[in-house]
Amino acid sequence: MLLLQTDDLDRLGDEIAALSARVDAPFAQLLRLIREFDERLGWRRVGFRSCADWLAWRSGLDPGAARERVRVARALGGLPRFAEALGRGELSYAKVRALTRVATPATEARLLAISRTVTAAQAERIVRGWPRESREGDLAESRRRHANRALHVYTDERGMVVIHGRLDPEAGAVLLQALTAAQDVLYRRERRGLISLIAPPEPNHEQQRADALLLVAESALHHELDPGAPAERYHVILQVDSSGESSLGDGTHVSAETSERLSCDASRTWIRHDEEGHPVEMSKKSRTIPPAIRRALLHRDQVCRFPGCERRFVQAHHIRHWAHGGPTVLSNLVLLCRYHHRAVHEDGYLITRHENGVLTFHRPDGQAVLEVP
Repeated sequence: MLLLQTDDLDRLGDEIAALSARVDAPFAQLLRLIREFDERLGWRRVGFRSCADWLAWRSGLDPGAARERVRVARALGGLPRFAEALGRGELSYAKVRALTRVATPATEARLLAISRTVTAAQAERIVRGWPRESREGDLAESRRRHANRALHVYTDERGMVVIHGRLDPEAGAVLLQALTAAQDVLYRRERRGLISLIAPPEPNHEQQRADALLLVAESALHHELDPGAPAERYHVILQVDSSGESSLGDGTHVSAETSERLSCDASRTWIRHDEEGHPVEMSKKSRTIPPAIRRALLHRDQVCRFPGCERRFVQAHHIRHWAHGGPTVLSNLVLLCRYHHRAVHEDGYLITRHENGVLTFHRPDGQAVLEVP
Protein backbone atom coordinates (compact mmCIF):
# COMPACT_ATOMS: atom_id res chain seq x y z
CA MET A 1 0.00 0.00 0.00
CA LEU A 2 2.83 2.39 0.89
CA LEU A 3 4.63 1.47 -2.34
CA LEU A 4 1.53 2.28 -4.40
CA GLN A 5 1.21 5.66 -2.68
CA THR A 6 4.89 6.42 -3.33
CA ASP A 7 4.52 5.53 -7.02
CA ASP A 8 1.44 7.75 -7.27
CA LEU A 9 3.28 10.69 -5.69
CA ASP A 10 6.23 10.16 -8.04
CA ARG A 11 3.87 10.32 -11.02
CA LEU A 12 2.30 13.46 -9.59
CA GLY A 13 5.73 15.04 -9.18
CA ASP A 14 6.71 14.09 -12.73
CA GLU A 15 3.49 15.63 -14.05
CA ILE A 16 4.21 18.90 -12.19
CA ALA A 17 7.74 19.00 -13.61
CA ALA A 18 6.53 18.27 -17.16
CA LEU A 19 3.80 20.90 -16.96
CA SER A 20 6.32 23.43 -15.61
CA ALA A 21 8.51 22.79 -18.66
CA ARG A 22 5.52 23.27 -20.97
CA VAL A 23 4.72 26.55 -19.20
CA ASP A 24 8.30 27.80 -19.59
CA ALA A 25 8.68 26.79 -23.24
CA PRO A 26 6.34 29.51 -24.68
CA PHE A 27 8.52 32.12 -22.97
CA ALA A 28 11.01 31.79 -25.83
CA GLN A 29 8.37 32.94 -28.33
CA LEU A 30 7.11 35.63 -25.97
CA LEU A 31 10.61 37.03 -25.48
CA ARG A 32 11.27 36.96 -29.22
CA LEU A 33 8.14 39.05 -29.80
CA ILE A 34 9.11 41.47 -27.03
CA ARG A 35 12.57 41.87 -28.56
CA GLU A 36 11.11 42.60 -32.00
CA PHE A 37 8.61 45.10 -30.57
CA ASP A 38 11.42 46.78 -28.63
CA GLU A 39 13.78 46.96 -31.62
CA ARG A 40 11.03 48.50 -33.76
CA LEU A 41 10.28 51.07 -31.00
CA GLY A 42 6.63 50.09 -30.87
CA TRP A 43 6.40 51.41 -27.32
CA ARG A 44 7.37 54.91 -28.41
CA ARG A 45 4.53 55.06 -30.92
CA VAL A 46 1.96 54.79 -28.13
CA GLY A 47 3.58 57.35 -25.83
CA PHE A 48 5.66 55.28 -23.41
CA ARG A 49 9.19 56.10 -22.31
CA SER A 50 10.48 52.53 -22.56
CA CYS A 51 9.47 49.08 -23.70
CA ALA A 52 9.33 47.95 -20.07
CA ASP A 53 6.84 50.70 -19.17
CA TRP A 54 4.65 49.71 -22.11
CA LEU A 55 4.87 46.00 -21.25
CA ALA A 56 3.84 46.62 -17.64
CA TRP A 57 0.84 48.61 -18.87
CA ARG A 58 -0.15 46.31 -21.72
CA SER A 59 0.34 42.97 -19.99
CA GLY A 60 -0.51 43.85 -16.39
CA LEU A 61 2.98 42.98 -15.15
CA ASP A 62 4.78 44.37 -12.15
CA PRO A 63 7.22 47.06 -13.43
CA GLY A 64 10.22 45.12 -12.13
CA ALA A 65 9.09 41.93 -13.88
CA ALA A 66 8.51 43.88 -17.09
CA ARG A 67 12.02 45.33 -17.00
CA GLU A 68 13.50 41.88 -16.49
CA ARG A 69 11.58 40.42 -19.43
CA VAL A 70 12.80 43.18 -21.73
CA ARG A 71 16.37 42.69 -20.51
CA VAL A 72 16.24 38.92 -21.04
CA ALA A 73 14.59 39.37 -24.45
CA ARG A 74 17.42 41.63 -25.58
CA ALA A 75 20.07 39.26 -24.21
CA LEU A 76 18.61 36.22 -25.97
CA GLY A 77 19.02 38.00 -29.30
CA GLY A 78 22.73 37.18 -29.05
CA LEU A 79 22.37 33.84 -27.25
CA PRO A 80 20.58 31.46 -29.66
CA ARG A 81 21.43 28.30 -27.68
CA PHE A 82 19.78 29.66 -24.57
CA ALA A 83 16.72 30.67 -26.61
CA GLU A 84 16.47 27.19 -28.17
CA ALA A 85 16.85 25.42 -24.82
CA LEU A 86 14.14 27.62 -23.31
CA GLY A 87 11.88 26.96 -26.30
CA ARG A 88 12.30 23.19 -25.92
CA GLY A 89 11.48 23.36 -22.22
CA GLU A 90 14.96 22.16 -21.29
CA LEU A 91 15.83 25.34 -19.41
CA SER A 92 13.56 27.27 -17.06
CA TYR A 93 12.93 30.96 -17.45
CA ALA A 94 14.30 31.47 -13.91
CA LYS A 95 17.68 30.01 -14.95
CA VAL A 96 17.71 31.95 -18.22
CA ARG A 97 16.94 35.17 -16.35
CA ALA A 98 19.91 34.62 -14.05
CA LEU A 99 22.49 33.38 -16.55
CA THR A 100 21.79 35.99 -19.22
CA ARG A 101 23.21 38.60 -16.86
CA VAL A 102 26.73 37.30 -17.53
CA ALA A 103 26.44 35.10 -20.62
CA THR A 104 28.18 36.12 -23.82
CA PRO A 105 28.45 34.28 -27.16
CA ALA A 106 31.87 33.05 -26.02
CA THR A 107 30.62 31.63 -22.70
CA GLU A 108 27.15 30.55 -23.81
CA ALA A 109 28.00 26.86 -24.32
CA ARG A 110 29.80 26.57 -20.97
CA LEU A 111 27.01 28.28 -19.02
CA LEU A 112 24.39 26.20 -20.80
CA ALA A 113 26.15 23.02 -19.68
CA ILE A 114 26.39 24.33 -16.11
CA SER A 115 22.71 25.30 -16.11
CA ARG A 116 21.65 21.66 -16.55
CA THR A 117 23.30 20.64 -13.26
CA VAL A 118 22.24 23.46 -10.92
CA THR A 119 19.06 24.91 -9.48
CA ALA A 120 17.86 28.44 -10.22
CA ALA A 121 19.11 29.58 -6.79
CA GLN A 122 22.53 28.07 -7.48
CA ALA A 123 22.57 29.78 -10.89
CA GLU A 124 22.04 33.13 -9.15
CA ARG A 125 25.07 32.48 -6.91
CA ILE A 126 27.18 31.47 -9.91
CA VAL A 127 26.27 34.73 -11.66
CA ARG A 128 27.30 36.85 -8.68
CA GLY A 129 30.77 35.31 -8.68
CA TRP A 130 31.25 34.89 -12.43
CA PRO A 131 34.55 36.46 -13.58
CA ARG A 132 34.52 38.97 -16.41
CA GLU A 133 36.58 38.22 -19.49
CA SER A 134 38.60 41.42 -19.46
CA ARG A 135 39.10 44.77 -17.82
CA GLU A 136 36.72 46.21 -20.41
CA GLY A 137 34.21 43.57 -19.37
CA ASP A 138 34.54 44.59 -15.74
CA LEU A 139 33.98 48.22 -16.71
CA ALA A 140 30.96 47.32 -18.82
CA GLU A 141 29.50 45.31 -15.94
CA SER A 142 30.09 48.23 -13.58
CA ARG A 143 28.20 50.48 -15.97
CA ARG A 144 25.38 47.96 -16.27
CA ARG A 145 25.10 47.74 -12.50
CA HIS A 146 24.89 51.51 -12.26
CA ALA A 147 22.30 51.68 -15.06
CA ASN A 148 20.19 49.05 -13.29
CA ARG A 149 19.97 50.98 -10.02
CA ALA A 150 16.37 51.45 -8.97
CA LEU A 151 14.23 52.12 -5.93
CA HIS A 152 10.56 51.20 -5.91
CA VAL A 153 8.29 52.52 -3.17
CA TYR A 154 4.57 51.77 -2.97
CA THR A 155 1.81 51.41 -0.40
CA ASP A 156 0.26 47.98 0.07
CA GLU A 157 -3.33 47.09 0.90
CA ARG A 158 -2.67 47.54 4.64
CA GLY A 159 -1.24 51.02 4.23
CA MET A 160 2.35 49.86 4.81
CA VAL A 161 5.00 51.54 2.65
CA VAL A 162 6.93 48.83 0.80
CA ILE A 163 10.46 49.54 -0.42
CA HIS A 164 12.27 47.41 -2.97
CA GLY A 165 15.48 48.50 -4.61
CA ARG A 166 18.77 47.68 -6.24
CA LEU A 167 22.01 49.66 -5.80
CA ASP A 168 25.43 49.20 -7.31
CA PRO A 169 27.99 47.83 -4.80
CA GLU A 170 29.55 51.14 -3.77
CA ALA A 171 26.20 52.89 -3.30
CA GLY A 172 24.95 49.89 -1.38
CA ALA A 173 27.99 50.06 0.89
CA VAL A 174 27.24 53.72 1.66
CA LEU A 175 23.61 52.91 2.48
CA LEU A 176 24.59 50.01 4.74
CA GLN A 177 27.07 52.21 6.60
CA ALA A 178 24.41 54.90 7.09
CA LEU A 179 21.88 52.34 8.35
CA THR A 180 24.43 50.80 10.69
CA ALA A 181 25.32 54.23 12.12
CA ALA A 182 21.65 55.14 12.61
CA GLN A 183 20.90 51.76 14.14
CA ASP A 184 23.80 52.19 16.53
CA VAL A 185 22.49 55.59 17.63
CA LEU A 186 18.97 54.28 18.18
CA TYR A 187 19.76 51.04 19.99
CA ARG A 188 22.99 51.64 21.94
CA ARG A 189 20.98 51.28 25.13
CA GLU A 190 23.99 50.89 27.43
CA ARG A 191 25.32 54.32 26.42
CA ARG A 192 21.90 55.95 26.72
CA GLY A 193 21.12 54.32 30.07
CA LEU A 194 17.74 53.03 28.93
CA ILE A 195 18.02 49.48 30.26
CA SER A 196 15.33 48.75 32.84
CA LEU A 197 13.18 45.89 34.02
CA ILE A 198 10.12 47.37 32.34
CA ALA A 199 11.78 48.26 29.04
CA PRO A 200 9.83 46.94 26.06
CA PRO A 201 11.35 44.04 24.10
CA GLU A 202 14.05 45.22 21.73
CA PRO A 203 12.96 45.15 18.08
CA ASN A 204 14.41 42.43 15.90
CA HIS A 205 17.12 43.18 13.34
CA GLU A 206 14.72 43.92 10.49
CA GLN A 207 12.64 46.27 12.64
CA GLN A 208 15.79 48.07 13.76
CA ARG A 209 16.80 48.55 10.12
CA ALA A 210 13.38 50.06 9.38
CA ASP A 211 13.74 52.49 12.29
CA ALA A 212 17.28 53.34 11.15
CA LEU A 213 16.05 54.19 7.64
CA LEU A 214 13.51 56.59 9.13
CA LEU A 215 16.25 58.29 11.14
CA VAL A 216 18.39 58.67 8.00
CA ALA A 217 15.44 60.28 6.17
CA GLU A 218 14.63 62.62 9.04
CA SER A 219 18.29 63.64 9.30
CA ALA A 220 18.37 64.43 5.58
CA LEU A 221 15.32 66.68 5.88
CA HIS A 222 16.72 68.34 8.99
CA HIS A 223 19.81 69.28 7.00
CA GLU A 224 17.64 70.99 4.37
CA LEU A 225 17.89 68.36 1.66
CA ASP A 226 14.18 68.89 0.98
CA PRO A 227 14.03 70.52 -2.48
CA GLY A 228 11.23 72.75 -1.26
CA ALA A 229 7.69 73.31 -2.38
CA PRO A 230 6.86 72.18 -5.93
CA ALA A 231 5.96 75.75 -6.80
CA GLU A 232 9.62 76.72 -6.30
CA ARG A 233 10.95 74.01 -8.57
CA TYR A 234 11.46 76.52 -11.37
CA HIS A 235 11.82 80.26 -11.52
CA VAL A 236 11.56 80.85 -15.24
CA ILE A 237 12.44 84.19 -16.85
CA LEU A 238 11.07 84.21 -20.38
CA GLN A 239 11.81 86.86 -22.95
CA VAL A 240 9.30 87.05 -25.77
CA ASP A 241 9.80 89.42 -28.68
CA SER A 242 7.14 90.84 -30.98
CA SER A 243 7.36 87.81 -33.29
CA GLY A 244 6.66 85.39 -30.43
CA GLU A 245 10.21 83.99 -30.20
CA SER A 246 11.04 82.88 -26.66
CA SER A 247 14.30 82.54 -24.77
CA LEU A 248 15.27 81.86 -21.19
CA GLY A 249 16.99 84.39 -18.97
CA ASP A 250 20.44 83.21 -20.08
CA GLY A 251 19.56 83.76 -23.73
CA THR A 252 18.89 80.11 -24.61
CA HIS A 253 16.23 79.82 -27.29
CA VAL A 254 13.24 77.65 -26.44
CA SER A 255 10.15 76.78 -28.38
CA ALA A 256 6.81 78.20 -27.38
CA GLU A 257 5.76 74.72 -26.30
CA THR A 258 8.79 74.36 -24.06
CA SER A 259 8.28 77.75 -22.48
CA GLU A 260 4.66 76.83 -21.78
CA ARG A 261 5.73 73.55 -20.16
CA LEU A 262 8.32 75.25 -17.95
CA SER A 263 5.84 77.87 -16.83
CA CYS A 264 3.04 75.37 -16.28
CA ASP A 265 4.16 74.64 -12.71
CA ALA A 266 6.41 77.54 -11.76
CA SER A 267 6.70 80.97 -10.24
CA ARG A 268 6.76 83.73 -12.84
CA THR A 269 8.67 86.99 -13.20
CA TRP A 270 7.91 89.23 -16.15
CA ILE A 271 10.57 91.61 -17.50
CA ARG A 272 9.84 94.33 -20.03
CA HIS A 273 12.72 95.51 -22.26
CA ASP A 274 13.15 98.66 -24.28
CA GLU A 275 13.94 98.66 -28.00
CA GLU A 276 17.65 98.21 -27.28
CA GLY A 277 17.06 95.14 -25.10
CA HIS A 278 17.62 96.83 -21.75
CA PRO A 279 15.24 95.82 -18.93
CA VAL A 280 13.01 98.69 -17.89
CA GLU A 281 10.46 96.99 -15.67
CA MET A 282 10.31 93.77 -13.66
CA SER A 283 7.27 92.33 -11.95
CA LYS A 284 7.20 90.67 -8.59
CA LYS A 285 7.49 86.91 -8.51
CA SER A 286 4.07 85.30 -8.55
CA ARG A 287 3.02 81.70 -8.04
CA THR A 288 1.13 80.08 -10.89
CA ILE A 289 -0.73 77.63 -8.64
CA PRO A 290 -1.80 78.77 -5.17
CA PRO A 291 -0.79 76.44 -2.30
CA ALA A 292 -4.39 75.51 -1.44
CA ILE A 293 -5.13 74.40 -5.01
CA ARG A 294 -1.82 72.52 -5.17
CA ARG A 295 -2.67 70.58 -2.01
CA ALA A 296 -6.06 69.67 -3.43
CA LEU A 297 -4.46 68.60 -6.72
CA LEU A 298 -1.91 66.39 -4.97
CA HIS A 299 -4.66 64.86 -2.85
CA ARG A 300 -6.83 64.17 -5.91
CA ASP A 301 -4.28 62.82 -8.42
CA GLN A 302 -1.34 61.68 -6.23
CA VAL A 303 0.58 60.23 -9.24
CA CYS A 304 1.09 60.89 -12.95
CA ARG A 305 -2.28 60.45 -14.64
CA PHE A 306 -0.99 59.20 -18.00
CA PRO A 307 -2.36 55.66 -18.47
CA GLY A 308 -0.04 53.03 -17.04
CA CYS A 309 2.48 55.50 -15.56
CA GLU A 310 1.71 56.29 -11.89
CA ARG A 311 5.10 57.90 -11.18
CA ARG A 312 5.11 59.96 -7.99
CA PHE A 313 7.62 62.64 -9.03
CA VAL A 314 5.13 64.90 -10.77
CA GLN A 315 4.46 68.40 -12.05
CA ALA A 316 1.18 70.25 -12.32
CA HIS A 317 -0.07 70.75 -15.88
CA HIS A 318 -2.69 73.21 -17.12
CA ILE A 319 -4.92 71.27 -19.52
CA ARG A 320 -5.65 74.59 -21.19
CA HIS A 321 -2.54 76.66 -20.60
CA TRP A 322 -2.91 79.88 -18.63
CA ALA A 323 -1.18 81.76 -21.48
CA HIS A 324 -4.18 80.85 -23.66
CA GLY A 325 -6.76 81.86 -21.10
CA GLY A 326 -6.90 78.62 -19.14
CA PRO A 327 -7.86 79.20 -15.50
CA THR A 328 -5.74 77.97 -12.62
CA VAL A 329 -8.51 75.90 -11.07
CA LEU A 330 -8.59 72.28 -10.01
CA SER A 331 -10.71 71.18 -12.97
CA ASN A 332 -8.11 72.57 -15.40
CA LEU A 333 -5.12 70.93 -13.68
CA VAL A 334 -3.64 67.44 -13.79
CA LEU A 335 -0.46 65.85 -12.44
CA LEU A 336 2.04 64.50 -14.96
CA CYS A 337 5.56 63.13 -14.60
CA ARG A 338 8.36 65.01 -16.33
CA TYR A 339 8.35 62.62 -19.32
CA HIS A 340 4.62 62.82 -20.01
CA HIS A 341 4.52 66.55 -19.29
CA ARG A 342 7.00 66.95 -22.14
CA ALA A 343 4.98 64.56 -24.30
CA VAL A 344 1.88 66.73 -23.92
CA HIS A 345 3.64 70.04 -24.62
CA GLU A 346 6.31 69.14 -27.16
CA ASP A 347 5.21 65.83 -28.70
CA GLY A 348 1.60 66.59 -29.53
CA TYR A 349 -0.29 64.45 -27.02
CA LEU A 350 -3.67 65.85 -25.99
CA ILE A 351 -5.70 65.68 -22.79
CA THR A 352 -9.45 66.06 -22.60
CA ARG A 353 -11.30 66.38 -19.31
CA HIS A 354 -14.96 65.44 -19.58
CA GLU A 355 -17.81 66.88 -17.53
CA ASN A 356 -17.74 63.89 -15.17
CA GLY A 357 -14.04 64.53 -14.45
CA VAL A 358 -12.75 61.59 -16.50
CA LEU A 359 -9.55 62.28 -18.45
CA THR A 360 -8.89 61.03 -21.96
CA PHE A 361 -5.37 61.04 -23.41
CA HIS A 362 -4.87 61.08 -27.17
CA ARG A 363 -1.79 60.30 -29.21
CA PRO A 364 -0.69 62.82 -31.84
CA ASP A 365 -2.58 60.80 -34.48
CA GLY A 366 -5.80 61.17 -32.47
CA GLN A 367 -5.89 57.61 -31.18
CA ALA A 368 -7.01 57.38 -27.54
CA VAL A 369 -4.61 55.83 -25.00
CA LEU A 370 -6.77 53.52 -22.91
CA GLU A 371 -6.43 53.35 -19.15
CA VAL A 372 -6.54 49.53 -19.32
CA PRO A 373 -5.88 47.89 -22.70
